[in-house]
Amino acid sequence: MPAFDDDPFAGPRKAPAAHEIGQPLDALSAPELQERIELLKAEIARLEVAIKSRQATKDAASAFFKR
Repeated sequence: MPAFDDDPFAGPRKAPAAHEIGQPLDALSAPELQERIELLKAEIARLEVAIKSRQATKDAASAFFKR
C-alpha cells in the first residue's frame, strides 16, 4: 500500500502558509519577523480594498433600489 504522500488521488498539496496567527515566534530571526510584518501589512491592505469594493457595490445597489 502506498504511503499517504504517494497517494495519486490526494490532489495537489497546499504550500504551507507564510504565517499563521498564533504560531510560535521563538525560532524566527528579527529579519524574518520583519518580513512577516510586511506580509501581514500587505494582506491588511488587500482586505481593506475588498471591503471598499463591497461597500461600493452595496451603495450602488441601495441607490438603484431607492428610485
